[in-house]
Amino acid sequence: MSWLGIATTDGTRLDGLDHIAQSVRDILTTAVGSRLMRRSYGSNIPDLIDQPMNGTTLLRLSAAAVVALRRWEPRIRLTRVRFTVGGAGVLTVDMDIALADQSAAQSLTLALGAA
Repeated sequence: MSWLGIATTDGTRLDGLDHIAQSVRDILTTAVGSRLMRRSYGSNIPDLIDQPMNGTTLLRLSAAAVVALRRWEPRIRLTRVRFTVGGAGVLTVDMDIALADQSAAQSLTLALGAA
């Protein structure tokens, strides 16, 4: 199955994994309660960004990602989620996913912003 969409940054056409990556980034970076007509949309990750980046917070980030993506992105199945913090304080999520209509695993890496 192919998905089509529009890039939020420049209005160009997105399809396939690029469209899924944009949707995943939107879900993970939108705070629950911030969308007026869909209060439950998003994740708890924005609430965890300013927490100390220790093992507990990294585990909570992973759990928040899994819960949000299972609810809001039915096109993928997560098989692995790992958060890392880069030298400039950039929070990155590495995911192994399987598209719902395929069995082949794919890797998806997204920078979510400063930690």
